[in-house]
Amino acid sequence: MSLTIEWVEWLDPRAVQQRAAMNVETTAMYADRQEALDDAGRAAVNAALTVPPSDITHTLLVLDDDVVIGHAALRPFGKSFEVKKVFVDSAHRGKGAARRLMNELEGAARETKAASLVLQTGHVQVPAMALYESLGYERIDAFGAYAAIPFGICYEKNLSTVQVGNLS
Repeated sequence: MSLTIEWVEWLDPRAVQQRAAMNVETTAMYADRQEALDDAGRAAVNAALTVPPSDITHTLLVLDDDVVIGHAALRPFGKSFEVKKVFVDSAHRGKGAARRLMNELEGAARETKAASLVLQTGHVQVPAMALYESLGYERIDAFGAYAAIPFGICYEKNLSTVQVGNLS
């Protein structure tokens, strides 16, 4: 296995394919929660999760040899960046690809002198939450439109301090 990172445009067909696979997976994960919401609640959740292409400044893919196995992106959020659409294909999980994606995003954010990285995930994505916490992210109150997601969990990692031991 040889993991590599490739920086691409948000609309790169391979990135679009990764986000489509993520959408299929997460839609199934949260179908019962979505069904429990009224129409206004579903609309608010969908609006919160929609990402206009013009918002994204960084998009990357992780490849195993020449096979795309994952995706992640950044969009500006004040003096910080928001981590968006972190996804690794289920057949390739456990190889360190998500950690590699997160470390690359952090490096890009640090290069711009961003204050922090923030993100939102869902309550059933326990492995993702464990990864974020292992990388030094701390739970925060829901921010922005994510306050409309009753099953969302938000995190932040302060980049103004040196982080040691999380880059493996």
